[in-house]
Amino acid sequence: MGSQHLDFTANVTEALADRQLRANFKSALTGLMKKRVAVLPDEAERERMRDDAEAAKRKALAKLPELLERLERKCTENGIIVHWAETTAEANEIILGIMRSHDATKLVKGKSMVSEEMHLNHFLETHGIEALETDLGEFIIQLNHEPPSHIIVPAVHKNRQQVGRIFADNLEGIPYTDVVEELNAIARKTLREKFRTGHVGLSGVNFAVAETGTLVLVENEGNGRMCTTVPPVHVAVMGLEKVVESLSDLPPLLRLLTASATGQLVTTYVNCITSPRKEGERDGPKEIHLIILDNGRSKMLADAQLRRTLQCIRCGTCLNHCPVYIRIGGHAYGSVYPGPIGKILTPQIDGLADKGVLATASSLCNACEEVCPVRIPIPGIIRRMRTEAYDEKGDGVVKGHGAKKNLLETLVWKGWELTYRIPALNRFVVSMLGRFGDRLPNVGPLKAWTSVRTAPRFAPKSLHQLVKEEGIRHE
Repeated sequence: MGSQHLDFTANVTEALADRQLRANFKSALTGLMKKRVAVLPDEAERERMRDDAEAAKRKALAKLPELLERLERKCTENGIIVHWAETTAEANEIILGIMRSHDATKLVKGKSMVSEEMHLNHFLETHGIEALETDLGEFIIQLNHEPPSHIIVPAVHKNRQQVGRIFADNLEGIPYTDVVEELNAIARKTLREKFRTGHVGLSGVNFAVAETGTLVLVENEGNGRMCTTVPPVHVAVMGLEKVVESLSDLPPLLRLLTASATGQLVTTYVNCITSPRKEGERDGPKEIHLIILDNGRSKMLADAQLRRTLQCIRCGTCLNHCPVYIRIGGHAYGSVYPGPIGKILTPQIDGLADKGVLATASSLCNACEEVCPVRIPIPGIIRRMRTEAYDEKGDGVVKGHGAKKNLLETLVWKGWELTYRIPALNRFVVSMLGRFGDRLPNVGPLKAWTSVRTAPRFAPKSLHQLVKEEGIRHE
């Protein structure tokens, strides 16, 4: 599935009208922010870890082609089969081929944002393959036929009463309950049978270590471990930016990932997968496939500023602290990656023509950059997205650059430039605004502006005269 045109204004209007949605987000995200502060109380230590984590990611990106080759070589030596996919369509076909080679019709999935980027579930369903989400949040929204609303907490927009209703409506023989322990038990019982009968398991990759060919997966529920050990075949999917050079790079990254994502000192499970089941071992898959996806990432890598987008470790803390995201939620963005990171990543993947509007949904308050564990300059890249949206013939490199450029706005800005370059024209324009500025028509391109603003009354003197007089006074 390719990118789709986004009616962002309609999505935002609908989200803001949903009081329950806003209450759910406020409650959940406020809790996550408090937990992060509680586990990272020492500012000096936190900033030192951020320095180390940023350095590890920037080092890896600086020599990414070399590290990817090392990763492929070490994985192959370890018995992992490596595949390269330039597009999501190629990645989907690779997975379909693996499924068919094993006559497999059931896929059990751990949490994976890359698989969401690929729209893998929909693709497999069109080919007669059941793809079941086993992360609790993903399982809930899959039952309700929704996409994730958050990178880390997919069902953050649902409260326990809503989850209870989803289970009762979609799981046969399940009565309504909103008791959290009972809901967890229902999900656990349902999923255990799926783990037992699944033909292939799929997971994401949090970090891939080039030094050892190790795939690192962090999680809290144990479903990731079940997906990667119970089925006879394990498929791991990752964006090419997930590689790091050595095991020594992991500690600050893991520490900040878990603290920033869920406010934990460490996640319940840290899985380090280096090979299929070896002779004499009692569990583990007999076959492991690693799919490394590009999907526009190599183009980001080629630009000194845009490559910083690839430092992201998918912790989701920028979402938790974003005043826009907290009010409208993830679905309003109409994309796999919502929030601040989505505003810079999605337009680069899907193009500015379809998703460039996301970059306008920011107050540039800088909260996202202040909390980012790897110091991605998100506000600066948002401004870059906005600029490139109008850069039709300049140095724009993002797909669809210049998509928002139009004749009317070009003429307006040219007029603004001339007004401030030519004193006589400036005096005339200021004089006209002083007389008629509060009577601007509520039509055409002025309608949105005048619907929430009233043009100020200008002094009868020109700006040029006022500046000149003020300068004389100061003398």
